[in-house]
Amino acid sequence: MKQQTLGFWVLTALVVGNMVGSGIFMLPRSLAEAASPAGVLLGWLLTGAGVLMIAIIFGNLAIRKPELNGGPQIYAKELFPKGSNASILSGFMSSWGYWIGNVAGNVAIITTFASYLSTFFPILTSGHVVFSAGSFTLKLGNLLTFLVCTALLWMMHTIILQGAESAGKLNFVATATKVLGFFLFIVIGLFAFEKSYIQPFVAPRYDEAGHTLGLLSQINNVALSTLWAFIGIESAIVFASRARKQSDVKRATIVGLFIALAIYIGISILVMGLLKQEALIQSEKPLVDAIGTVLGPIGSQLLAGLGLISLIGSTLGWIFLSAEVPYQAAKQGLFIRAFLRENNKGMPRFSLIVSNLIAQLFIFSTISNSMAAAFDFVIYIATLSYLVPYFIASVFQLKLVWTGETYKTTKQRMTDGIIALLATVYSIWLVKAGTADMKTFLLGIALLASSLLFYPMVMKQHNEQPNKQKQSA
Repeated sequence: MKQQTLGFWVLTALVVGNMVGSGIFMLPRSLAEAASPAGVLLGWLLTGAGVLMIAIIFGNLAIRKPELNGGPQIYAKELFPKGSNASILSGFMSSWGYWIGNVAGNVAIITTFASYLSTFFPILTSGHVVFSAGSFTLKLGNLLTFLVCTALLWMMHTIILQGAESAGKLNFVATATKVLGFFLFIVIGLFAFEKSYIQPFVAPRYDEAGHTLGLLSQINNVALSTLWAFIGIESAIVFASRARKQSDVKRATIVGLFIALAIYIGISILVMGLLKQEALIQSEKPLVDAIGTVLGPIGSQLLAGLGLISLIGSTLGWIFLSAEVPYQAAKQGLFIRAFLRENNKGMPRFSLIVSNLIAQLFIFSTISNSMAAAFDFVIYIATLSYLVPYFIASVFQLKLVWTGETYKTTKQRMTDGIIALLATVYSIWLVKAGTADMKTFLLGIALLASSLLFYPMVMKQHNEQPNKQKQSA
């Protein structure tokens, strides 16, 4: 069977496509509310610098430890003695949490796609009652939204099964289209930019209690919001085993980060120059409203179309990534063996089916309000599934530097040591800030602990392996 491989630009498209998703369409409003223009710009630069450290870590580990594939969470097992119970348990739990968090997040992207599609098909928001039984009422809009989301999910499923190169090329086309679209938005914004709208450049903001927030507090608030824009920076390392060259993983991660950062900063600042701050803070569709002030209704339609293309690329990339995580973990002996099953294209068929069946359950949230509440609950507790792997990767890089493993010169160790230390400190801050709310922290722990129900299966596999080796000897 021919192992299909991903080149530099396809890997870069996966990084950019998974980072620049639905969030960019709403971030300008939330950032304008949290900080003045100066605070927004400095917040982006701070987060970008911190995530750059993590991106370099991902790239370094892909080159120094190419046998460890499947994502940053896979390094958890390397923090403990090889083959120990602690090594297997930590690797399995971190892979489990990251996988479930991704599957739940996929549904958020898919349902956002349906929301943008309603711009062209208003019937998706119809309140006409199709069926009613007791307290349950099924509206036409909800039913059609469910069908659209289901169709998108399984269409992406079918495309991915055709092979990594086919899925990667389609993702590349979608990502290239939206990147060009966003840069066109930036060019248009430069010509229509009103300097008076971003004045005063440094201005106070207020918390819920009415207390004044200075520039440093604003930067902190923005940094927390902008962090979520960079979720997906790890995409290239998840697909490291499918890369033509391991060096491409590092290059794609860093180049993808800079492309995304340029889009984020450009759009955030320019939207502030197209809408007055009061209007921006009140806007439910900031990018659509901003471009509408320049191009009118046709501009809004074009941006909605760009949103659909953006979301298709993000959906494809994240579904592919979600299936790859348990598949690669199973290769490391850290997941249930059934997830190793492939089709004749070398794609993780079983993992993809299970991941999308779970996603399908969450898509029922488009029909029932009670299911929607359950869906929000899962998204709420998935915080740790994204933050912990970043911390794990940073600590593992620090361990390599400390022990000198894979290093030949002191200069390399010192350079990577400084980067690893900065990335570790930043990762600790991410985990602390992301789980500051005790409810989020406890529910995130509960998500990871749910993996213990299946851990005996993984341990059984691990214990059977030495016996098989003895019998074949």
